[in-house]
Amino acid sequence: MGLRYVQMFLNDPTFWQVFRNTLWIGGLTLLFCFPVPIVLALLLNEVRRRSLKRFVQSVSYLPHFLSIVIVAGITMQMLAGDGPVNHILGWFGHDPIRFIQEPEWFRTIYVGSEIWQTAGWGTILYLAALTTIDEDLYEAARIDGANRWQQIWHVTLPGIRPTMITLLILNVGTFMAVGFEKVLLLYNPLTYPTADVISTYVYRSGVESNSFSYAAAIGLFEAIIGLVLITSANQLSRRTVGTSLW
Repeated sequence: MGLRYVQMFLNDPTFWQVFRNTLWIGGLTLLFCFPVPIVLALLLNEVRRRSLKRFVQSVSYLPHFLSIVIVAGITMQMLAGDGPVNHILGWFGHDPIRFIQEPEWFRTIYVGSEIWQTAGWGTILYLAALTTIDEDLYEAARIDGANRWQQIWHVTLPGIRPTMITLLILNVGTFMAVGFEKVLLLYNPLTYPTADVISTYVYRSGVESNSFSYAAAIGLFEAIIGLVLITSANQLSRRTVGTSLW
């Protein structure tokens, strides 16, 4: 009897569309949002003016402290038909684009807003890791004739590699748990074909349709996939680079 709900969602075409959407959005988020804090931390580490460095850090950290509702509201206002983005497009003779209503734009909007919201805050751990790198290593690299880019490649990146690997494993583990709140705030029935993910589908199935057993089965399926992903990533990391969570 318990497997009846598992069979229901495995045979449901809508679920598999939602599953593909989750893979797409989760994959794009990991691909673009993971390296941006690393790049930003490396750039900030090269800034020698304290005032400029603090200003950039403050500006980049600020979106993290905003409510997701505010972030979604700003995003929707910026991309509205009469919003700033369409005004700029109008200056170049382009017709207004209905970003929020067009399914093909949702993934770009979601990933872009996620980068803006999380990039600055994500640099904190990397900046902390950078402070643990021995300055003698940079001195030795300079003596050997390494320029700044070579020092970053051969000294800085290996120095923060354990932090990078740990955060990558954690991000892979939450690969399927795409931000429920932001998707729920940004999507609408017109964008369901590309925006609807497992978490929002579970919400509609369980809360709005009162199919709690069906939603629980899907939630368990998502949790099992997350467990498999984080375990696999941990094992792969241990065998390839010798760093793992456990």
